[in-house]
Amino acid sequence: MNNIREYLYTEACKITEASGNRFKSGNEIISHRNELKKQFFEMMGISDLLNSNERRSVNAEVVATTEQEKFVIERLWYESMPRLYVTANLYIPKSISTSAPAVLYLCGHSANQKVAFQSHCRKWAELGFVVLIVETIQLGEISGYHHGCYTKGWFHWYSRGYTPAGVELFNAIRAIDLLVSRKEVDPDRIGVTGISGGGAGTWWVAAGDERVKVSAPVCATGTLKSHISERTLDGHCDCMFFINYFRWDLADLGYLIAPRPLLIASADRDGLYSIESIRECYRKLKTIYELLGVPDNVKLVETPGKHSYHPVSSKAIFAWFLKHLCDRDVSPDQMDDVNEKDGLPDQALRVFTDTLPPDERTAVIHDSFVPIARRPEIVSIEDLQRKRKKIVNELYRTTFAHFPSVSCPLNPHILYESKYKGYSEKLFSFVPENGWVLHGTITIPDEIEEKPSPALVYLRHPRMPRNQADEIITDLRRDIVRVQIEVRGVWESSWGDDIAWHVRRACAVLGRTVASMRVYDVLRALEVIRSFPEINGTLALAGQGEMAVIALYSALLDGNIKGLLLIEPPGTQNAPSNPDGSGDAIEMLGVLRYTDLPVTSALLYPAELAFRFGRPYEYEWTEEVYAKLGLPGRISHVRKLSDWRCTWSET
Repeated sequence: MNNIREYLYTEACKITEASGNRFKSGNEIISHRNELKKQFFEMMGISDLLNSNERRSVNAEVVATTEQEKFVIERLWYESMPRLYVTANLYIPKSISTSAPAVLYLCGHSANQKVAFQSHCRKWAELGFVVLIVETIQLGEISGYHHGCYTKGWFHWYSRGYTPAGVELFNAIRAIDLLVSRKEVDPDRIGVTGISGGGAGTWWVAAGDERVKVSAPVCATGTLKSHISERTLDGHCDCMFFINYFRWDLADLGYLIAPRPLLIASADRDGLYSIESIRECYRKLKTIYELLGVPDNVKLVETPGKHSYHPVSSKAIFAWFLKHLCDRDVSPDQMDDVNEKDGLPDQALRVFTDTLPPDERTAVIHDSFVPIARRPEIVSIEDLQRKRKKIVNELYRTTFAHFPSVSCPLNPHILYESKYKGYSEKLFSFVPENGWVLHGTITIPDEIEEKPSPALVYLRHPRMPRNQADEIITDLRRDIVRVQIEVRGVWESSWGDDIAWHVRRACAVLGRTVASMRVYDVLRALEVIRSFPEINGTLALAGQGEMAVIALYSALLDGNIKGLLLIEPPGTQNAPSNPDGSGDAIEMLGVLRYTDLPVTSALLYPAELAFRFGRPYEYEWTEEVYAKLGLPGRISHVRKLSDWRCTWSET
């Protein structure tokens, strides 16, 4: 294959086909629900927040009210967490005398969100519902960012384990906290709905908060298979996906939502969700609801047209909520649609009319929402070994969870052999994962041709001319075998910069990254290399730039690499890339929750580390750890390989 698009489609199909098919009975679903919810919260990046004191009470303020004939609109803000302000309008029907059912309305990707979606809120209020409409951090009065990976090249969001979907989910959970604190609201009768991005938010909060008794996502349903095959992914905001450590598809949220009533409303010519993918997702959800004995609690309403509301979908949602929150069985045909004509202007709904709160942090919330790991305190070799084991286990559980549970045959083949200028050379191929055939070259100096020897394994850089790779290791000691490896995306398996942005985003929604796949390639390559009779099993790894990152994590997971040559390595994985997806692809899902490059390199002790052409300041900490632990660990700085003592080769 060696075709990244075919590979991504194959992997997407596996995830979609497995979704909704995890369990065979309702009891099995119920018994696994807590575990699944923990996974969901982790993929959203809110596990720590849900367990923190920041959720105890909602700090909110009503700044003004707007009187209407049938309802009052409170213009308010609340802090979902300290200094993260959410602007909202609360519609309170004048007709209610006791606590009433409530609707949380989540906004889609429209400017002036409270204005754009007010017709739905007005209709809900006229029907007797208290309605809270909350704005997103991207397009609300206080603007932040949804389009980090999408337009800005902030692929390090993946490394942080951050998705704006997590912020919107947490803001919605806090909105429900606010609703249940109001005397006008019956806390046992809360529903949630919204379109597009608000539809995605509806999925998130319905799955994450059991106080939601009924939900209706609009134009927000589909499968990963369709997103990859039809490239609808390319039109989607970053807020439409979780950090997919556990390789879920949307239908898997049904395990957390069912048996609560769920109405899916989708358009049949939606450019972001194909109708067949919508139907496939619905069929999977239907199976889940059937296992739980409530098949009528999930319903799909298809409407003609593009990515938008339709009178059929609007009226069906109103009837669905009346039935499940008010015990009123009203036919959708008997409902009136929303009235788009009598809306209020922005100034009548705006919360902050003069200045924004000076301490707000919406624009930088992505830098702190998911905590990243601090550098550990390492005081002894035993301490390092414990921390290394813990970090490796966590990385296998999340960052590298996509590694195949059963390895395919490597099928190594020697493709040709040659001799030149004091060396013999073999070109070989191997299969790291089904669908990929990668290549490597083993170069043996004549002096050690008959003697098994240590080897330096150099990871070829995706943008480096072939001859330059040869030149880098020319000065290496002649008692060491040279091996060069091509991982995915290098040379014969490369893909162009024109699809790099798509590939990086597609990999992430499928629970992997370019870098983590390359780590797997190296681990499989090491199996092949250790089988060569010319090599005695003592190995070092070398990589330049982004490939130094691959070398570090490959060495960490392999556990038996004796030396590392790091040529101009990045100082951190918490750094942006290029908006078009070109440039260093060093992101790995959630890796910064556990470690970063200086920590990973320190965890390799006592392997010998060498930096060529200097090293970023971040690795001063690594050197401090090595110095604290003492010999046999060594760190050196070299200008050319002939300066490298390679003490690792003598072990």
